[in-house]
Amino acid sequence: MPQPYLLLFRNTGPETHAHLSAAERQQLVERWNAWFVGLRDAGLATDGRPLELTSRIVAGPGGKRVTDGPFPESHEAVGGYVMLQVADLDEATAIAQRHPGLAYGLVIEVRPMDVTCHLGVVTGPA
Repeated sequence: MPQPYLLLFRNTGPETHAHLSAAERQQLVERWNAWFVGLRDAGLATDGRPLELTSRIVAGPGGKRVTDGPFPESHEAVGGYVMLQVADLDEATAIAQRHPGLAYGLVIEVRPMDVTCHLGVVTGPA
């Protein structure tokens, strides 16, 4: 039975691809899109989106500590994600290993998603 996994993309900022020519960036975009569309059409990717560079961190009791980003360590920031429905961690990892952005510094974190919330709340489709 397929299980949900999340691919978190790090090191996706514009500085990562600044050394590429416009044609090389376009080729990377086309290969990146083909990678995702192939997964989507095969029913393996259920969602995927880039994240904006701006962000806000909320922390502390009552959420009183609010810090606006972007943050200097952008290579650590999550720049996007793809949600997968695959058999296991090995299949999710193999999919991540085929991502064309890896050759240009992209870092992908593969995380299994729990099908239930530890707080006892239903968070996904029933």
